[in-house]
Amino acid sequence: MDMSNLLQLGVSAFMKSNQSGEAGSNLNPEVLMSALSDLIGGEGGFDLSSLIGKMQGGDLLGLAQSWLGDGDNQAIDANQIMSLFGSEKISAFAAQLGLSESEAVGGLSDAIPQMVDNASSGGSILDSVGGLEGAMGLAGKFFGK
Repeated sequence: MDMSNLLQLGVSAFMKSNQSGEAGSNLNPEVLMSALSDLIGGEGGFDLSSLIGKMQGGDLLGLAQSWLGDGDNQAIDANQIMSLFGSEKISAFAAQLGLSESEAVGGLSDAIPQMVDNASSGGSILDSVGGLEGAMGLAGKFFGK
C-alpha cells in the first residue's frame, strides 16, 4: 500500500473513530490528511520505520509487533499515544484540526494501529520495503553503499 493510501486509511479510521467525537467525524479530510502527515510524517507522509523506532524506545514494542503481525491489533491508550508523539506534537495536531486533545488522541488511537498494520502488508515489515532485496537496499543506503 503506498503512503497516500495509508494516509487516506488513517483519515478514514480517524473520522470513523468513536473516540474522536462528533468534531472528528466532521473534519475536512484534506486538512486531516495534512495534519496526520505532519504528525507521523516524513517526506512520504508516513514514516513507518521512525514510528516503529519510537515505539521500541518507548517500551511499546509489543504493540508494534501486534500491529505488524497477522493477528489482531492490540489497542493503544491515550497515555501511550502521548508518550509516542509527545504532548507538544499532540497539542499542535489537535489545534491544527480544531479538536480537543482528547478527541485528537482518541482518533489517533484508532487510526495509528490500522495504518501500521496496513503498511506492513501481510504482517511482514520486509514486505513493506520490497522483501529482503528492499531491506538490503535500505541498509545499503543507510551505510552509504
